[in-house]
Amino acid sequence: MGPSLDQQPQLDEDWRRQSRRRPCLGGAGSSRFRLSMPGAAGRGRCPVAMAGAAAGRCRARCGRWAGGWVPCAALALGWAMGWALEAVPPHRCLPDPSLLPPPLRRLPAPAMLRAAVPQLRGGWSPCQLYRYRDTGTGTGRPNGTGPCTRGWHYVLPAAGLRHNIVTQWDLVCSSRWKVPLEQTTHLLGWTLGSVAAGLACDRFGRRPAFLVSLVLAVPLGLAVALAINFLMVLVARLLFGAALAGAFLSLYVARLELCDPPHRLEVTMVAGFFWIAGELLLPGLAVLCRDWRVLQGAVTMILALLAACWWCPALLLESPCWLLATKQLERARKTLQALAENGSPSSDDGSCHHESLLAELETLSEGCPQPRYHAVCEIFSTRVIWKNGVILGFAAFIGSGIRHCFTRNLAPHLPRFFSSYFVLLGTEVAACLFICVTAERFGRRAVLLLCTVLTGISSLLLLALTQYLLDLIVLTLSVVGITASHAVTMLSIFFASEVLPTVVRGAGLGLIVGTSFVGKAAAPITAIPNSRGFFLHHVVFASFAILSVLSIMLLPESQGRSLPQSLQDGESQHRPPLFHRPPREDHLPLLAPQGIPHDYSRLTTSTKRLLGSPATPRDT
Repeated sequence: MGPSLDQQPQLDEDWRRQSRRRPCLGGAGSSRFRLSMPGAAGRGRCPVAMAGAAAGRCRARCGRWAGGWVPCAALALGWAMGWALEAVPPHRCLPDPSLLPPPLRRLPAPAMLRAAVPQLRGGWSPCQLYRYRDTGTGTGRPNGTGPCTRGWHYVLPAAGLRHNIVTQWDLVCSSRWKVPLEQTTHLLGWTLGSVAAGLACDRFGRRPAFLVSLVLAVPLGLAVALAINFLMVLVARLLFGAALAGAFLSLYVARLELCDPPHRLEVTMVAGFFWIAGELLLPGLAVLCRDWRVLQGAVTMILALLAACWWCPALLLESPCWLLATKQLERARKTLQALAENGSPSSDDGSCHHESLLAELETLSEGCPQPRYHAVCEIFSTRVIWKNGVILGFAAFIGSGIRHCFTRNLAPHLPRFFSSYFVLLGTEVAACLFICVTAERFGRRAVLLLCTVLTGISSLLLLALTQYLLDLIVLTLSVVGITASHAVTMLSIFFASEVLPTVVRGAGLGLIVGTSFVGKAAAPITAIPNSRGFFLHHVVFASFAILSVLSIMLLPESQGRSLPQSLQDGESQHRPPLFHRPPREDHLPLLAPQGIPHDYSRLTTSTKRLLGSPATPRDT
């Protein structure tokens, strides 16, 4: 004897209620914990997605996302500050009366300047003084030049500052190699900080890594401001860059893992706009501070305020995705409970999600397995994850390294600091907007391929035809190349964060971000005096860009897909056709193949209980 037709809706609703109480760890190490629940699209989700759905119907979610956006502006100030601290102002030698014949030593200042400093087509010689032969018969004529002996006169302000590290320690002429050395050292700090923070994220969590990096940045920033010599600046800037990189990477990963698939791209791009806003604040802050030590102290105080405010867990929660993937179920239960409580769903649908989430939390709290962490070396034993990481790291390296080939062409057209600085920021804005418009519509892989092709073509045209092209065409190709290369770097890092598994996402993404900073180091290295490697640098990176086009075709597509949690999930990613749009998670079959054989014991129990209830009519 079976249920009547009028009992079927009640059976379906009871089946859904029982199904939502099943364990759903969302790939926390084994596919058997996944569940595709029947009913409306979007209900077959693990607790992370369900909590996101509950909180997504409330404005509290925007507040939490803002907690992942605002720090980007402060970190961008620390990153862009090097532009002002290392700006080399126009300069010339100070006249040395001891090098002049006695009659010339009594000349007024303007005449002594003309007699002591050679004049070039663009102004005064920056590094040479006239030398006179002592004949004892009068003024005579200069018979050669030599280096400056009494210091330099600087045309200030430089990048809005009256003093910076260049003018503080006279890093010009014979000491100008120290400027690219300092830039390279600072980038090395960002590289090491990215790798170290990535390892810390996978072992201790995203939130602790962010807070520790932010706290360390405060004393290191003060050390830069109080440096007494160039060596101290060199070491302090290296460590300061490492701390900023650690905060940037851990915040990037935590923000990504708190988003559901439809919002990952837009949340990350909004964070990119906050980063650009921080860079835009730098010139105004530099004009207000006037001195490099005051500017460094002001940025450090902003970071200290950030560390004090973001210590509150409400602004940045630990990633539930990482807690579940590493089987830290008690911490995951508390974090998911906080997400559900802050969501405060008011609608009936929201209340349904809230109740189902509480049922999931009760199931999670029943067992307490030991946490299981994964080392980055486990990536080397994989095939698909290793391949994806190498390709995206290679693309990020090329996008960062080839940019100098384009920015060098802007120097003759944009001689002033602020003009070139704002043009570069404009290309960053254009790259972010382009990714926002295209990556969600056409997929990550297709857009990354397009940007890489544009970068390679622009580079090859400038390499082969610069001397034959009009200045306007050279300028246009350079701007297109800068924009495309920046988009390649941004999209490579974002793409890598989506295809790397949660258990090693921090360390893997840290390596990829580190390779992008290694590529950025190509610019100061080629700026070293007497360096003749720019042409070779341009040829190598243009060739690498063409090679990268072929390798990008081997990547999977992550658009609309949930983040892989375990190494097995990362290895199961496949490469679809280029312009084939993969179905979203909500459109997948209700019964996933990995869930077979299915457990219908709960359905049977609920059916018997429903049929045996006296309040339920039966067929006779």
